[in-house]
Amino acid sequence: MEKLDAIWLDGKLVPWDDARVSVLTHTLHYGVGAFEGIRAYKRASGETAIFRLREHIQRLFDSCKILSLKIPFTIEQVEAACAETLRANKMDEGYLRPLVFLGDDKMGLYAPDNKVHLSVIAWKWGAYLGDEGLERGIHAKVSSFTRAHINSTMAKGKVVGHYVNSILAKREAKAAGYDEAIMLDANGYVAEASGENLFMVRRGVIRTPSTAQCILEGITRDTVITLARELGHTVVEGFISRDELYTADEVFLCGTAAEITPVREIDHREIGTGTRGAVTKQIQSRFFEVVRGSTPDHAEWRANL
Repeated sequence: MEKLDAIWLDGKLVPWDDARVSVLTHTLHYGVGAFEGIRAYKRASGETAIFRLREHIQRLFDSCKILSLKIPFTIEQVEAACAETLRANKMDEGYLRPLVFLGDDKMGLYAPDNKVHLSVIAWKWGAYLGDEGLERGIHAKVSSFTRAHINSTMAKGKVVGHYVNSILAKREAKAAGYDEAIMLDANGYVAEASGENLFMVRRGVIRTPSTAQCILEGITRDTVITLARELGHTVVEGFISRDELYTADEVFLCGTAAEITPVREIDHREIGTGTRGAVTKQIQSRFFEVVRGSTPDHAEWRANL
């Protein structure tokens, strides 16, 4: 990763190389921590806007509430830290990673008094699944790894340790020659990809797994639902079976990193015509118009630097 100038750590900016923690850091050993992924876009006007900053930071606080971690800063202070980190690194576009983690005060599973730390890191990150993937679509594999049960890992939290499940699925898919993994829940229904929410288009209806299932309540997912309905599409949240994916007219993934990425093949089965579908393209275009274009629409989603 390219080094930048500064990282925000526990209330102040420090040089990149000085943002260090102990190898006894509790979260490093046990995975009890929370994080967010947030994009800042340079818009057509030349200004920089952080996309849905408040919603991301609110989810960070919600994740920590699930974990019984108390962040020693307010939501407003964390929002300001994100903007400060971008400015300090002279970035007009980039990816932000707020991370809450437990310190090295005590080891063992029960360490209720360990200090809660907060860092904000920024880096330059292009299309997560590749520029070609955004336009032509990707190849996906239904994973042999099951998404953890809804009452097992508290899927509504964006929790550090939860991502072992995703990493296993992602590595399996990549080793088999695919771009991404699609994960099923404990009942065999479609949940989400390793790091993205999933949508399908079938018989004129856009469908996506419900947040009552073991999926992250994605902020880009919410954005897609809002924009799709504004464009006149019917969006239904509910159960999706694996064979429905195979027979879908279109499938696409969404997330802060992946943005809106079409899926053209699943398990060696061509999805629709094997190209980015018309609905996916329309939603993708609308999304980038909102985050990068000149439209004044949804100004509430943009925190300008």
